[in-house]
Amino acid sequence: MSGHVFHPGHQELHGTTVVLDTHGPRIYVGRFDSQDAHGVHLHDVGVHDASPGALSREEFLRRCDKFGIRPDHRDLVVPASEVSRIVRLVDALG
Repeated sequence: MSGHVFHPGHQELHGTTVVLDTHGPRIYVGRFDSQDAHGVHLHDVGVHDASPGALSREEFLRRCDKFGIRPDHRDLVVPASEVSRIVRLVDALG
């Protein structure tokens, strides 16, 4: 639902599982809480670094979708300067 806010008074993506792409090889998958001057606040966050021998970004996202996110961090703030885009997990799977 476009424009639907899960919790009134919060940002549109609040409570939604999102993929946070960075300007580097790292992506984060977690539950969006908020975004402010400190960065993007996420809960139950899985981290994926694209490195030789690692799963591809697409494989990692499909695994998160199928089996759930294996959290590396309970709570995490990703600095705004590192964020290139934020999309819902279902939209990232295309």
